[in-house]
Amino acid sequence: MAPHRATRRGIVTIASGLVLAASAFANEPVRHVGIYVTPYYEAAREPGGTPSISVAKTYDARLASNRAEDLRRVRDDIAANNAMLTPMTLMVLAIRLYDVGLRDDSVFWFYAAKNRYATLAEVADVKAPQLAQVEDAVRNFATLAGPVINGYAFCDIAKQQAAAARALAWAIDNPYQALFLPQVPARPGERARNLERALGMLKTAVAREREYLSQPKNVAELQRQRQENGADRRYCWSS
Repeated sequence: MAPHRATRRGIVTIASGLVLAASAFANEPVRHVGIYVTPYYEAAREPGGTPSISVAKTYDARLASNRAEDLRRVRDDIAANNAMLTPMTLMVLAIRLYDVGLRDDSVFWFYAAKNRYATLAEVADVKAPQLAQVEDAVRNFATLAGPVINGYAFCDIAKQQAAAARALAWAIDNPYQALFLPQVPARPGERARNLERALGMLKTAVAREREYLSQPKNVAELQRQRQENGADRRYCWSS
C-alpha cells in the first residue's frame, strides 16, 4: 500500500478514532504506518526499508532503526529526557514503535504526543507564522497515523483506557518547557495559567471518554462497527 500523504484536516480526537480506525481498506493485517508528513517523516517505500526522519537530531538516526531493541532504547531515553522535545518527535516515536511491533508503547506515545500538542495550542499562538508548520504537522500526523494506532488501541478497551490515563499523567508530570521560551509567541494571559487550563481540558476529555466507554451499549456499538468494517481483522493480530 502506498504511504498516505499529509493533508490539511482537523486533528483526530481519540473518540473520533473509534470510527476512523475501522477504515474500509483491505482486511489484511496492518503492520506498518505508511505515511508522509514532510519535512518531518517519510515512511520507507519498500518493506524493510529505512524511513526518512527529521524531528530531532539527537534521535533521528536511531528512530529510523528497524530493530525493536533500538526503539526500546530510544523510548527509554525520551521518557527520561523530553522537556524540549516537540510533539512531532513523539508522534514519530509512536509510529516507529508500531512498525517494530511495540504497539502498546505506540498507543501511549501517540496519546502523549497529542497531549503535548494540546498544551502547546492553549499556551502558544499556533497561528503565528513561527508555529504554523507545527500546527499543520501535528494535525496531519494525527489524521494519518491515528486510524492505525487507534485501530490497535481499541482492540482492548481496558488497555486503551489505561494508556489514556497514563498519557494524561505523563502530560501533567512532563510539561513542555518550550512553552515558556520568550521566543515562542504566546496567547493572551499568563503562560502557566494557560497550561493549567489546558491540563484541565485534557482531564475533562479523558473523563468523558471513560464515562462513554463505561456504558455497555456504547461498547457493544463500537464492537459492532469494528466487526462490520474489518478493524479487528486489520489491527488485532498477534505477533
